[in-house]
Amino acid sequence: MRMHRASVVVVVIWAVAIGAVLVAATQIVSFRQAVVGRESLARVEARWAARAGIEQMIAIMEFHLQNPDADDPMAVVRDMEEHALGDAGTGTWSISHFLDGVEWAGPRDEGAKLNVNTATKLQLANIPNMTPDVVDAIVDWRDANDDVEGLGAEGDYYGNRGMGYEPRNGPFKSIAELELVAGAWPKYVRGEDWNLNGRLDPNEDDGPRSSPDDKPDGKLDAGWSQYLTAVSRQSRLSTSGNEKFALQGADSETLMKTTGVDESQAKALAGWAAQGNARAETLLITPLSQLSASGSNANPRTGGAGRTGSTGGRGAAPPAGGATGGGTMGGGRGSGDPKTGGGTPANGGGTSGRSSGGRSATGAGASGGSAVRDLDPSQLRAVLRETSSDNFSEPVPGRININTAPEALLKEVLDLEPRVADAIIARRKASPTGIVSIADLQGMTGLDPGMLVQLAQQFDVTSSVYTVTSRGRSVTTGTEVEIEAVVDRSELPAKIVSYRER
Repeated sequence: MRMHRASVVVVVIWAVAIGAVLVAATQIVSFRQAVVGRESLARVEARWAARAGIEQMIAIMEFHLQNPDADDPMAVVRDMEEHALGDAGTGTWSISHFLDGVEWAGPRDEGAKLNVNTATKLQLANIPNMTPDVVDAIVDWRDANDDVEGLGAEGDYYGNRGMGYEPRNGPFKSIAELELVAGAWPKYVRGEDWNLNGRLDPNEDDGPRSSPDDKPDGKLDAGWSQYLTAVSRQSRLSTSGNEKFALQGADSETLMKTTGVDESQAKALAGWAAQGNARAETLLITPLSQLSASGSNANPRTGGAGRTGSTGGRGAAPPAGGATGGGTMGGGRGSGDPKTGGGTPANGGGTSGRSSGGRSATGAGASGGSAVRDLDPSQLRAVLRETSSDNFSEPVPGRININTAPEALLKEVLDLEPRVADAIIARRKASPTGIVSIADLQGMTGLDPGMLVQLAQQFDVTSSVYTVTSRGRSVTTGTEVEIEAVVDRSELPAKIVSYRER
């Protein structure tokens, strides 16, 4: 009997032990499942918080496109900065970017960079660590022919090295595509910004401890990607919300309605534009009365700044759309003195140095035609704002936003004279609205007529494409998810050009 009882006790003990093990195992499995579930829930919370930040930015962009203010091109930027931090209930979002190495709230303005598809060879060569062979290879990649440009590379080069691809022979689609170009190594394209998100991540600010090799100084050196973009786009809509139209062929009624000119001014503009290659930028340095009287022999590319008889300054550059053109943004001076009015567009000298809004003509000029009043400042701004020489039947690469372009881009890549770059920066900082029109640069110290026209051809006062890098954070665990979206607001509805989650 006693042996039987002992056996029963042993069996019971074993049963209890086995049961305890099973309960513990079940608890462990349940705990792990709970942890996994909690982490999954946290990622969902973080993801949708990040997405809420993206949607907030898109809503702001569309609002300002529907409710434009021609006198405040920086309104959309300020609004996005104010909503760069937000709370989605179960998570929060933060949106920021680095510019000139310093962190700023809000999306990254792609218009603050030079479009790689329109950059001239000289502009590309001014970028740090850019060599002549890479410059030529970039031109070969984007041009439509198979002719090797200088030290560049076409299909044979890539084929002989077994790359598995050939040059696009068309516009770059992204800045990452630049790494496919011969000699364009990732360390140059990306710098410290190894994931090209425009933000300073922990592994990008820890020195040699993790890839990439960086300088732990709290600043982001983004290599070529801080100067170049492939996604900026010129909008067909002006900052007043109207669709831009070509000055050539415009009728008097349209000009009066959109720019505020009177009937005689409208007829003079239409008549001048009908002569051929007229560009609105010429009005910055040549009065309307003079254009209507003489038919204007001013060079529309330089606005009268001569190619010959240069007395100093840096060489004039062609517009940014030139595929292989050289030159800088400095703008050579003509043989005439822009302050005294010496020289004429016909002989390559500067114009009188006055803008269309700078004086009121009582006559049409030397030829003795009917009186035409020169454009006042508001009319000149309107003409520059509402007209365009771009062909919008297909996407047009964006001009550089003069209100957001970093100092390094202005001085190092575009090669503006330091005093001019400093004056531009000071002018845009003087008001929260920034520079409302390129016409506002008239009279700026160191800015001669030819240079002013070049600025008008390569700069704008607003942008259409922004990269929104939204980092969502779960309130329960602190888990983070980052979403990067490139948003094109050149027309309604705004479009997400690219999208990726990390």
